[in-house]
Amino acid sequence: MTDHPSRTLAAFAATLEFGAIPAPVVERAVNLYVDWLGSALGGSGARPVETIARFARAARGAQSPQDACDVVIDRSRSTPYFAAMTNAAASHYVEQDDVHNGSVFHPATVVFPVTLALAQALGASGREFIAASVAGYEVGIRVGEFMGRSHYKVFHTTGTVGAIAAAAAAGRLLKLTPGQMLDAFGSAGTQASGLWEFLRDAADSKQLHTAMAAANGLMAAQLAADGFRGAQRILEGAQGMAAGMSSDADPAKLVDRLGERWATVETSFKYHAACRHTHPAADALLAAMAGHRLAPDDIAAVTAHVHQGAIDVLGSVTVPSTVHQAKFNMGTVLGLCAYRGYAGVNEFEHGYREAEIAAFRERVTMALDDEVDRAYPARWIGKVSVTTRDGRTLHARVDEPKGDPGNTLSREELTTKFVRLAAFSQAASEAEARALLDDAWRIVDAERVGALFEASAVANAGA
Repeated sequence: MTDHPSRTLAAFAATLEFGAIPAPVVERAVNLYVDWLGSALGGSGARPVETIARFARAARGAQSPQDACDVVIDRSRSTPYFAAMTNAAASHYVEQDDVHNGSVFHPATVVFPVTLALAQALGASGREFIAASVAGYEVGIRVGEFMGRSHYKVFHTTGTVGAIAAAAAAGRLLKLTPGQMLDAFGSAGTQASGLWEFLRDAADSKQLHTAMAAANGLMAAQLAADGFRGAQRILEGAQGMAAGMSSDADPAKLVDRLGERWATVETSFKYHAACRHTHPAADALLAAMAGHRLAPDDIAAVTAHVHQGAIDVLGSVTVPSTVHQAKFNMGTVLGLCAYRGYAGVNEFEHGYREAEIAAFRERVTMALDDEVDRAYPARWIGKVSVTTRDGRTLHARVDEPKGDPGNTLSREELTTKFVRLAAFSQAASEAEARALLDDAWRIVDAERVGALFEASAVANAGA
């Protein structure tokens, strides 16, 4: 079926069985789920997230005793559609959700809101939950790679491609046939959207992108289950996604080693709470400061040597006016790393406006680097040149930023990150967070994916 890659990809997603997924891929998927749940908790109380949550509650109307799906930010219950919508918005807010380098795509924030909601609604097992999640990752990553670098210049890939990933994950839990899965792809793809213009205005669109990608993908799968037809070549067709949104699409990437290459394990965790394009330079700066024993005030200027994608996304933010916009400003991220040693949620919340951070921001520039650009997006190399106040020019690089598969976060580091995010938003006490973690680590063994907060409520009552 190489002449119809969309159909081949849909058949893979529809027929993927848990037993066919290698153990390291399952383990990675569990770690990615834990990481996602922490990010979803971290979005509690954020104004854009709460706005979307209010809309979802109003659109849903009165709650029903049959509502089975957790809304993570407030512990309410809803239908799969509205729970997925809200949880997807929440998990993309603090900029700590995962990313796949080669596709420049954040899979977790559109996949897990859908699989958690549907698994709870259907009473699916933990194994079914993981199989569906892996299907979403494998499909979404390949579609992101297929769309190419030109797509990302204008379109937020997680918003566009995310709808297909969500449809694949939902379709797998709904047990769609390969034909129905292809219909779901068609209905999801025709709704794909998400433009980078919002960054210039510090607008709230990024959370809307993930909310609707998850909700639209889930709806596409549910429609397909009821016989609704979708375009059969929505990805590679003459008037499909690539035709309208890309100039360098490569259909071969849609079916790249399906069942042999597991792209899920290529996914990176985020260490800093900022746009991933800032991480390589941030880690390189920290390496330069440690290697040469530099204090922040020793630094007169920093040049971050970056790929074009970083310039395209980060270049529109010069003087950030909000915490979220600051996370897309290279100078602010490097300033926080220089003065605080880490650009985390609390460091942004309390430090991005401080005079010393603003002054450092003005000493940072970005420059297109041929080596870095040629390696991107498969590799995200970090390179900086640092000019010191005593006249030296120092260089540093990192070949794998912290969180990449070759420099990954341990389970202990993921636990620390999870507890920190729950505390940041006050979405859960430490006892509740650790109870949630205990359940999340064991999700594969669950006979039925149930309510998230039952265990944490017990732990809190006994605390």
